[in-house]
Amino acid sequence: MELYAFAHIKQLMRDGTCKTGDGIVIGWDPRDPSGEFTSAAISGIRKAGANALTLGVVPTPLVPMYLLYKKARGGFMITASHNPKDQNGIKTFCSFRGLKLLPQNDETLTRAVLETRPSQLNKLTLRGKQIDCRREALELFSRFSLAPENTWVPLDRAACLFKDIILVVDAANGSLSKIAADTFRRAGFGKVVELNARLNGNVNLNSGVADLEGKPLITREMVRKGAGLFSRHRAILKLLELGHKHRRTIATGKQRICGAVFDADGDRFYRLEYDPSKDALLVLSGDETAFLQARYLVASDPSRYAGTNYINTVESDLNITIAVEALGLRPTLTAVGDKWILLRIANLITETRICNLKKQIGGTAPLNAMIKKWQSFQKSDTLDIMRFYELESKVDTLGKKNKKTGHPMGLDSESFSFAVGSEETGHNITTGYLASEDGGRVPVFFGNGLKSAINTFAATQLLLGSKSVRTYFSTLRHPFPPGFKKTLYTYYVKKELFHLNSAVWNRLKKVIYEEGRGMGFKPRIIRFSEELDMLYVSLTLKNGSRASVFVRNSGTENKTSINLRGAKRDGPRLKKIGLLCIRVLLSTMKDSNSSFYRIESVVLNQVVTGPVPEARLKLDKESGSRVLTEMIKQGLISLTVKGYALTPLGKWYSAQQKPKPLSGVNKQ
Repeated sequence: MELYAFAHIKQLMRDGTCKTGDGIVIGWDPRDPSGEFTSAAISGIRKAGANALTLGVVPTPLVPMYLLYKKARGGFMITASHNPKDQNGIKTFCSFRGLKLLPQNDETLTRAVLETRPSQLNKLTLRGKQIDCRREALELFSRFSLAPENTWVPLDRAACLFKDIILVVDAANGSLSKIAADTFRRAGFGKVVELNARLNGNVNLNSGVADLEGKPLITREMVRKGAGLFSRHRAILKLLELGHKHRRTIATGKQRICGAVFDADGDRFYRLEYDPSKDALLVLSGDETAFLQARYLVASDPSRYAGTNYINTVESDLNITIAVEALGLRPTLTAVGDKWILLRIANLITETRICNLKKQIGGTAPLNAMIKKWQSFQKSDTLDIMRFYELESKVDTLGKKNKKTGHPMGLDSESFSFAVGSEETGHNITTGYLASEDGGRVPVFFGNGLKSAINTFAATQLLLGSKSVRTYFSTLRHPFPPGFKKTLYTYYVKKELFHLNSAVWNRLKKVIYEEGRGMGFKPRIIRFSEELDMLYVSLTLKNGSRASVFVRNSGTENKTSINLRGAKRDGPRLKKIGLLCIRVLLSTMKDSNSSFYRIESVVLNQVVTGPVPEARLKLDKESGSRVLTEMIKQGLISLTVKGYALTPLGKWYSAQQKPKPLSGVNKQ
């Protein structure tokens, strides 16, 4: 952490974007109670000669927000987001619009890290200051979170819009602990119950969004003691308890029992709601919440949002494209990661500013040269934040010469062609407005779980609040006609084995092509410049029906996923392809040197003869609990009344003790 922070600041100084004494914002989530990692990163900033503007435990979006507010030269967030508590990481933000590093910047930083000797770093003294900015930053976040233009709550409805909602807040023992619940109370929710808000390091433990992925409905069977996936999830248990208690008033539309679930660093959000007709909880992922937000924006201001961009990643339901087109929006697909959504937004901003400038000053030689450079940039695979900064600086310069600018890097928000950015895993991005320290008004675009939550509740109340109870719940259940969506995981892998044209990559491509063609699909590789190593195969039927299978390494966890997307009627065929692909990963990608792989093998050996209760499994309590959860996510075991038992895939895998060669595919 110290080396990374030091190398990054030194790189900024070499680039001329930072100098000694400039401010670097740093915040963190609570997974490091001892402060070992956070103090190291602060030390790296100070040894490089910059001042560390420390925020303490804060949600991730506050770091770039405060960075822009103070016009600091960069920012770090120490977190591993939705990952288990025994992992940690660092997110880096740039002074240019608060964007994250792009691949070219990552490579430059990696070289700088490798060229810096730790022994040399140890000899350096702390040259910069450490300045506590927590109070000011939290006040900024509170003002931003409750500003009417950011909450979407009309002033004449502010006192009553949420009064009938009992809201259970699951902060995942993370950065939004206390902060989210307090904001919801001030926003006017009838009653707020906060759970999983202890800052003891147990982030995402039996809480948070990660465990909800791929679960559109949570039934009582799923919380049954001893045999339910969510039997230890306090927030889910509380929602079902409250739902049952108020079932009659909910059925009449007089009350609603809702949940707001976040991750450890507060940039993701899932919505839960008790459905009395099913005595179960509806789970709205990033797809559903983003679509509801988009629907509200179009309904509230059709002239502003008609034809604007709805940007989502490949993980989304394919049917979302059809649904947003029906709203009059323009769907845009990008690789996985909110940084790629932010990159598309940056592209749109720069393009809009160049077009506006051309209308104002005409086709001058300097402007034409800049447009040519911009077009070349768009065609290049080199993705570098500095190129954006240089281009927009030239726009500012040309505008000043012709007296046609406002603030540097400014933008008329009304002309900006953007509505919603969305990741299925809960990152939703809509335009927010920040009052900067110098009195300016800055549009900001960050994954912000709290903003997404308030916007989703505002959208549903304003769109559906006057509808019948039946219409309300049927719309929440399916805001758009859903397609088939399934993700298969292999954990504890050698990620380096899967990359563009590697043996595993080519084998998977062959499986998908052969099986797809046999089922009547026409397969085609689609290349994403943002993630060249992802294997993305588009599958099309003669009737125009579309599907996709894509394989990628996780950016933050030690896992590789097979992702299946398509129409519901194509689900069985996609499942068959997925099963063959996951068998390839299980038989070729596992890392036998991983301690978690060895624990997984111990579990398999213990349950191979039949179900075993958790109490009888011979495992370390903490690491064993994590591996059991991840084995369920892999589909290797299931939790039954009698204990943990092998699934059909688990039985197949347990029989494959030695990795299979890369020739041929076992189709048993």
